[in-house]
Amino acid sequence: MASGHYFGTDSSGRDLLVRVAIGGRISLMVGVAAALVAVILGTLYGSLSGYLGGKVDSVMMRLLEILNSFPFMFFVILLVTFFGQNILLIFVAIGMVSWLDMARIVRGQTLSLKRKEFIEAAQVGGVSTASIVLRHIVPNVLGVVVVYASLLVPSMILFESFLSFLGLGTQEPLSSWGALLSDGANSMEVSPWLLLFPAGFLVVTLFCFNFIGDGLRDALDPKDR
Repeated sequence: MASGHYFGTDSSGRDLLVRVAIGGRISLMVGVAAALVAVILGTLYGSLSGYLGGKVDSVMMRLLEILNSFPFMFFVILLVTFFGQNILLIFVAIGMVSWLDMARIVRGQTLSLKRKEFIEAAQVGGVSTASIVLRHIVPNVLGVVVVYASLLVPSMILFESFLSFLGLGTQEPLSSWGALLSDGANSMEVSPWLLLFPAGFLVVTLFCFNFIGDGLRDALDPKDR
């Protein structure tokens, strides 16, 4: 404490407080980016699939099921093997799975919305499919989308931390909470603070995002009113 290193230092003499702050920036960036990908791709894909219906909906849902059944960890290992470890791979890998559940949720909401009178009125008025989806359906599912996105951020942070803990995520000089947890676990008996501080920040962050998500769900989800 007197030396100014409030969280102590690691085996290389690096300030742990600074490393935790930098690691949090990477973890939060990955979580928020994954949520944005889920919002954009999942909302457009799900609303289009639900609105078009019929064979198009069946084909789009089968494609979604194929992607969801893909061995994701095997895919990550292949990416790391061929392209090396970098932060871009984390975005690509997590982006591939973050939007799949969002698409299903939005599709379910769209199936109920497209039978509403204002959608039928737009169809009778000759409004194009793109306009109906973007101007009528998407705005009416945003409440559910925001709730799910807020709950998706902590799960994506945890997922990125898991990849980094296994050595498949961020590498030096970049760092994330998962990488710090991996380093701390290796020296837990000698320097337990290297594990405790990153773990504490990760747990508190996950709790806060889940708390916010529960609050948004109570406020925006009509089923919970």
